[in-house]
Amino acid sequence: MSVIVIQFITLDGIVSDPDGSGGTSTGGWAFRHGPEAVAGDKFRLGSTLDDGVMLLGRTTWQLFSQLWPGRDDPFSARMNAVPKLVASRTLTDTSAWVNSRITDGDMVDAVKREQRDVIITGSLSVVHALMAEDLIDEYRLLTFPTILGTGRRLFPSGNPPAYLECLSAERTGAAVLARYRRAAR
Repeated sequence: MSVIVIQFITLDGIVSDPDGSGGTSTGGWAFRHGPEAVAGDKFRLGSTLDDGVMLLGRTTWQLFSQLWPGRDDPFSARMNAVPKLVASRTLTDTSAWVNSRITDGDMVDAVKREQRDVIITGSLSVVHALMAEDLIDEYRLLTFPTILGTGRRLFPSGNPPAYLECLSAERTGAAVLARYRRAAR
């Protein structure tokens, strides 16, 4: 089992509001490159979506539950079919998006118990909680040629160092997909 974080990210490490749904003054930065910049399996998840489970925070789940169920292209079919765990203390109804359920008990414990690969997209509070427990095995970052100077960062200052190795980097449209995993200890 691996814990894989996938994120749209700017050159200066900002991950907040890539689509503009958050209403921030700098929101929509990833989508300004056109829909092809973010469409399809940009993170090269492939069969990981077929065999794994997605972990989403409440805000990301609520946004995705409005976007994905109405789509029927091959990648959307995978997104709709994958089991989805929702880390939330307030959400009670997950019927808006098939194969979704609230995590049982503590989210960190749920990840530790999981036998399948866990894919986290967006959901920065979930990512930061798992970072604090040193549970992230891989980062797949789609880096856009944008510098915002403000916003929420994937790697906030004050965190302990993390040593990673680059598995691959490839240009995909306007962005670069880079895969990093935790370096041997």
